[in-house]
Amino acid sequence: MKLLFSLPPALRSSLLSFSTAPGRALLTHRHPVVWNTASRTYPAPTPSSPTTATSASPTSDMGKEKSDKPAFQLKVPKGTKDWEGKDMVIRDKIFAQITEVFKRHGAVTIDTPVFELKEILSGKYGEDSKLIYDLADQGGELCSLRYDLTVPFARWLAMNSSIQSIKRYHIAKVYRRDQPAMSKGRMREFYQCDFDIAGTYDPMLPDAEIIRITCEIFESLGWQGRYTIKINHRKILDGIFSVCGVPQDKLRTISSAVDKLDKSPWTDVRKEMTEEKGLDPEVADRIGEYVTKKGGRELLEVLTKDAKLSTNESAKAGLADMDLLFTYLSSFDVLDRVSFDMSLARGLDYYTGVIYEVITEGSAPQTATDNQVKPKKESKKPAGGDGEEDDRSNDPSVGVGSVAAGGRYDNLVSMFSGKQQIPCVGISFGVDRIFSITKQRLASSPAAAAAIRNNEVDVYIMAFGGKGFDGLLPQRMALAKRLWDAGIKAEFSWKVKPKLPQQFKAAEANGVPFAVILGEDELKAGKCKIKEMGLPEGHAEKEGVMVELENLEQDVRTRIEKANARAGDALAGGMGGLSV
Repeated sequence: MKLLFSLPPALRSSLLSFSTAPGRALLTHRHPVVWNTASRTYPAPTPSSPTTATSASPTSDMGKEKSDKPAFQLKVPKGTKDWEGKDMVIRDKIFAQITEVFKRHGAVTIDTPVFELKEILSGKYGEDSKLIYDLADQGGELCSLRYDLTVPFARWLAMNSSIQSIKRYHIAKVYRRDQPAMSKGRMREFYQCDFDIAGTYDPMLPDAEIIRITCEIFESLGWQGRYTIKINHRKILDGIFSVCGVPQDKLRTISSAVDKLDKSPWTDVRKEMTEEKGLDPEVADRIGEYVTKKGGRELLEVLTKDAKLSTNESAKAGLADMDLLFTYLSSFDVLDRVSFDMSLARGLDYYTGVIYEVITEGSAPQTATDNQVKPKKESKKPAGGDGEEDDRSNDPSVGVGSVAAGGRYDNLVSMFSGKQQIPCVGISFGVDRIFSITKQRLASSPAAAAAIRNNEVDVYIMAFGGKGFDGLLPQRMALAKRLWDAGIKAEFSWKVKPKLPQQFKAAEANGVPFAVILGEDELKAGKCKIKEMGLPEGHAEKEGVMVELENLEQDVRTRIEKANARAGDALAGGMGGLSV
């Protein structure tokens, strides 16, 4: 009975009612409590259940359990971040500029699930497949978070066979289990902005328009030529590997090694080929004679005359495509932005033709000179961890990487449909990396940085008065309604009797450019004051300008347009025209 009374009251009451009924028996504390009624059997509680009978007091370990519980650290997952404030403003403007160019070229948008069936993504990304996030089994479907937006688009085309041609854009998050370098835009959750052209057209015309679109986007972002579009052709690379003697089963792994030449010297890449990939050193040396070359049309002429490549059908087809592409790029007036780079390989398995990447300052890592030895980073992971490094933002061996990349993938749709083949070409813009470069450029231009505001409010409506001042709340609300109806962004204080200094402080905190100030005497005269915030001492309008209340909307709009034009000029000096 002592045991019985040590149990929780609800359970004790239940057991007492059952113990006296026919066919039921209360067992000793050495056994779990079990009872049978007719044909139903009630299972014994599990050892972890709070109803399990024990000889210890149910409250004896409560304090200890609480103290042993590890402290929870409130944070976001590794490789992710919260976006807020001016960072959000900059990123949204990048989205807007990119979307405007996409629509200018006739694209329509589609949206696909953030996760796909695992088999959809499998075998499409070469060595990078290990970076895919796999999800737990959910009722028999094995799924993974999308790695990019290209494979889901190809799957969508295969499922919608009636669509044989489309210009599509898609802006969404993708996920990669990579080692992050947050300040350099290398994250595990990040946005991509994709533009793709699907359909059968004459050779190289869609490919040339993709490169033209790329130039338009970076010019609209104010990069003013401070970028290079590296281009190459997978058929040329395959031809090079063939004439150099690369075994068929090593083509993709050697291609992945070549693709590292943008961040590693040839000696390191050669070592990987020979020691890790098992390639014959003589074959590696022959590859090095080709993949270290870069240039323009002159390089194309050199390769066309190459005795070995001229006998390889794959290389000949790729060189013919590049010759046609250069002609079209000249017509689009973007040939000067392009570099024919033989080291560009793109590690993804689905590319079949032209490939390209966009680089700028900060894309490549800082390289150590021959007599410098990089210090080995000490691992901060505890024993038994997953061996991953922490954020590598300060690692000089890590650069921002390419800010956009893409190419032609003619066979990807048929991988899903079996028969249907829809040629495609596209490009993906890495918004987080573009953002990282933009922030670096803004840091060198205080005027441009100051022109970016947390919100887009243009007018803060204020009121002041002397003794007996009632706050003019109805008048402020009525004026806010007028400005909102006119499409002007406006705010006012949510206090009945706000103090004037507090109102100015609220406006200055968000960089609101104009204040409309109401006073009792001015209102009686049908007037109010417009004050441009931040004017220097001695400026003729430092204290504001009195205007007619009935013409306020037009006066405010005119002043906003002039201020925005000045802000655009300031940004042009810092980052070349990103209108914020």
